[in-house]
Amino acid sequence: MIYLKTFILCGLICLLGQLILDNTKLTTGHITSIFVTLGAFLSFIGIYKYLTNFSLVGSSLPITSFGNALYKASYEGFINDGIVGMFNNILSTTSSGISSAIFFGFIVSCMFKARD
Repeated sequence: MIYLKTFILCGLICLLGQLILDNTKLTTGHITSIFVTLGAFLSFIGIYKYLTNFSLVGSSLPITSFGNALYKASYEGFINDGIVGMFNNILSTTSSGISSAIFFGFIVSCMFKARD
């Protein structure tokens, strides 16, 4: 049942992204930014925790979870150290993912040539 719920949630997010991509002039970068912001907004209004309860790991797979992680880390920093803590803590939970994406992106770009 967990796999089905994960598939449903991730599939709906991907379907929404594909519908936006097909029916608007937005690029994939725009859609990614929208989904990160949407994840942070859903965390802010308290809906993302219900998505986590519904699909468990399914809420941590799509790009919306990055916005959720950014929001949670900055909120925790705000609670502990105020405004300065919010900015100091914002990348604490996501820095390893960002660093590995840059590193592996560099490795892949060294191994393959871009097509014209």
